[in-house]
Amino acid sequence: MLLFVITGVLLCSQQSASQLVSCYMEFDYQTGQCSRFLSAEVEQSDCCLNPAYGFINEAGKCQSCGSAQWSAWSSWSSCTVSCLEGVRQRRRTCYGIGECDGKERLQTAPCSELECCPVEGGWSEWSPWQPCSVTCESGVKVRQRSCSNPPPICGGSCEGRSTETYACYTNMVCPTHGSWSSWGSWSSCSSFCKMEGSQKLPIKHRTQTCSNPPPSSNPPGKDCPGPGVETVECPELPFCPVDGSWGSWRSSGGCSVTCGLGLRQQTRECNNPAPKHGGMPCPGEETQHQVCNTHQHCPIDGRWSEWSAWSDCVRHGRKIECKKLPGMQRRTRTCEGREYEGRFCDGDIVQNQACYYVRRCRLEKGNWAEWSPWGFCHPPCGSNAEKTRTKVCNTTYPTDYPMLVGLNKDEPVTFWGTPLPLCGAGDEVTKNIDQKDLCRHVPDCDDDGEY
Repeated sequence: MLLFVITGVLLCSQQSASQLVSCYMEFDYQTGQCSRFLSAEVEQSDCCLNPAYGFINEAGKCQSCGSAQWSAWSSWSSCTVSCLEGVRQRRRTCYGIGECDGKERLQTAPCSELECCPVEGGWSEWSPWQPCSVTCESGVKVRQRSCSNPPPICGGSCEGRSTETYACYTNMVCPTHGSWSSWGSWSSCSSFCKMEGSQKLPIKHRTQTCSNPPPSSNPPGKDCPGPGVETVECPELPFCPVDGSWGSWRSSGGCSVTCGLGLRQQTRECNNPAPKHGGMPCPGEETQHQVCNTHQHCPIDGRWSEWSAWSDCVRHGRKIECKKLPGMQRRTRTCEGREYEGRFCDGDIVQNQACYYVRRCRLEKGNWAEWSPWGFCHPPCGSNAEKTRTKVCNTTYPTDYPMLVGLNKDEPVTFWGTPLPLCGAGDEVTKNIDQKDLCRHVPDCDDDGEY
């Protein structure tokens, strides 16, 4: 009896743990949109048997059934100012179940659209008025000025108009000649179909009026040339139509998938009767789908983790620190997330390479690199955002170390570890130089403080 009660409690808790959702067959990690709607009111656990599927959660947003992944970075926003220095921003979104690696959702970088700001110019004096534009009735006179006193700077302009006009009258009346208006639309054909075997075709016509403008009477203008009506036959009219009607539904195969949720399709044909002579096609769809559940979880392929850091450069039984003796080092990675007979990761789990141990060794004298580009603004919003650039001491590695080792002298070798930076006077150890500056015109942070 106690076992029956415990089993019932477990079943109830499992049913309440999974909620009913709207299930979709595709989820786009770039846009966060669900597509290819499958069914409403599906258990979330059933929908997510396939990690490629997505669902609409209680907040009305689309969510992925797969593991958490970052979307691609959005395009950079416009610069916050149109001239001199400002900043631009871009964002990305975490989609899927769980948390994405890293927490940076917003990046802010310095920008400059123009190296200078526009300065407005000044107008020259007005030119003399030009003659009247017509020889009869009314026209206009025009005068002009130029933006050159002084000229604008850096894309600036002058405020106001460069041209002024005023009306002028010649005291002469012009005759108005008639002109046709545009043709009106064609009328409907006198019939929408033709009788089979008849030689007489329906007709259509269109008209135009002598009103654009009408001819004047004093002084007299000319009438419009030609007729105001055009009539033509309606070519290639179809025979009178027969509308189509659907036949019976028929099943056309099993479930569309072998794992997760899929669709079972039924089809019908528009052949009872088929449409003829331009008749209306059958209304509605020729296919319909019903949701089918395989109750099988889809395979999840393995994904490589990031490579581990290279191990120390060592050689069995010998000390090789700061010596012209090669050693070996290795790094590893793991195949993660494989479930339900998904594919194993392709490639090696271990990498080995030959190396010289130069960590904290005194090598040849180095040289200072150029300043690096300015980095991202941190924090990415608010008036306290700062940017940083760095000047580093470049290491000069020995040129007399063999760069191919091994039994056949065909194995490449690399220098491992960071030597002591020697860019100062004598053998003095030097440090990298950092330079900081405030980012300008950075937008304020959101009210909730999120970046």
